[in-house]
Amino acid sequence: PSRRGVGAAQRLFLRASNPVDMAGFLFIPLFLASIVIRIVMSSAVISPVENTSRSRPAFLLARFGVLPRLLIICSALLILLFATMTFAAATGSTHIPYGDVADSLLQYIGLNRDVDTTSSTYRIVTIVRLPGLMVAALVGAALACAGATMQGLFRNPLADPGVIGVSAGASLGVVLAITQTAMLDELWRINSSLLWRVPIAAFVGAMLSACVVYLLSLQRGRTNLAALLLAGIALNSVLGAITSVLLLRSADFSAMRSVLSWLVGSLEGRGWDYFHAVKWPILFSAALIMLYTRDLNLMVIGEESAQSLGVNVPRVRLILLALSSLTTASAVSIAGPIGFVGLIVPHMLRLIIGPDHRVLLPASLIGGAAFLVFADAIARSVIAPEQLPVGIVTALLGGPFFLFLLWRNRRRIAVF
Repeated sequence: PSRRGVGAAQRLFLRASNPVDMAGFLFIPLFLASIVIRIVMSSAVISPVENTSRSRPAFLLARFGVLPRLLIICSALLILLFATMTFAAATGSTHIPYGDVADSLLQYIGLNRDVDTTSSTYRIVTIVRLPGLMVAALVGAALACAGATMQGLFRNPLADPGVIGVSAGASLGVVLAITQTAMLDELWRINSSLLWRVPIAAFVGAMLSACVVYLLSLQRGRTNLAALLLAGIALNSVLGAITSVLLLRSADFSAMRSVLSWLVGSLEGRGWDYFHAVKWPILFSAALIMLYTRDLNLMVIGEESAQSLGVNVPRVRLILLALSSLTTASAVSIAGPIGFVGLIVPHMLRLIIGPDHRVLLPASLIGGAAFLVFADAIARSVIAPEQLPVGIVTALLGGPFFLFLLWRNRRRIAVF
């Protein structure tokens, strides 16, 4: 078993074929070690769980320390992620037995050497389906992490990159970058000139949208829930109208069709090029967000209390807003504005495991990946062999859930 682990690590290291990948490979264990040290050192900090009503699973898990809770929850979610990836890889025009899919995935990461790598099953799983599943997992993790961060930052359960206009701003930036270059085909091939232009445009649009919504909803140093929702709805409408104008001015109808498919959130045809294009911005921004879990816990209790306990609230607020916007923009730049992932996953996990961000944020990363992989499997199987945009599936799941949250929090929503 030890030789297998060493061999797997060596193969993963050799796959880092450029200096950026190698730097990231070395960064990951150092980051994980820093997170563990920070959690242990901050274990005395009061968690929001202490002052909120708990569900039964959250009450049972609260008996453990932070680090055991983190290990238990993340281990369970990793098993769920592997199960959903096995289910998604087996689903398609050609159904593959789940056992063969699991063996192929374990062989790919170096934990199983009994699979014939020249077989058609192994090639279908690892070459045809696995790249798209990895893109779905990366995008889902990014959106869920951004959603959990914004919900803690704005101190309300309805904050979401799609609801408050961040995704719409990123979409406008991407469409603007595309229409200005008029070279959509090069974007789908990840042309080097557009490789940086599109994510940067998405980040600028997302950041501006987040700042506008935040400033409009700020009242006496606190965010008003009704103002947040109304500002997000208004900004979504304005940015959507501008995006429509840009599309109508485009004379390339094939490009317009591709952009419209992208705007509803699509993972069709996404391969390793898309994964490698945004993996490090998402991973680095998520890593930096994890370092502010203690500050988020204190800010949820109250910004005045957090300020008195040494948290620089304006600086932390700006940093987290920028990092969550970068995470959202990176995901939107390759998959389009897939809605409600950042709303459903963090909220459900908060009900199950509690609102402690030291556990909630890592769990949201894994849970968001599993959720979008499962949604992508549904999108590929509903009208097979055609593929339904995954954004439609998440909208059908998230729309009723959002209405339920509105009904549940109706007493908190003030009327102007």
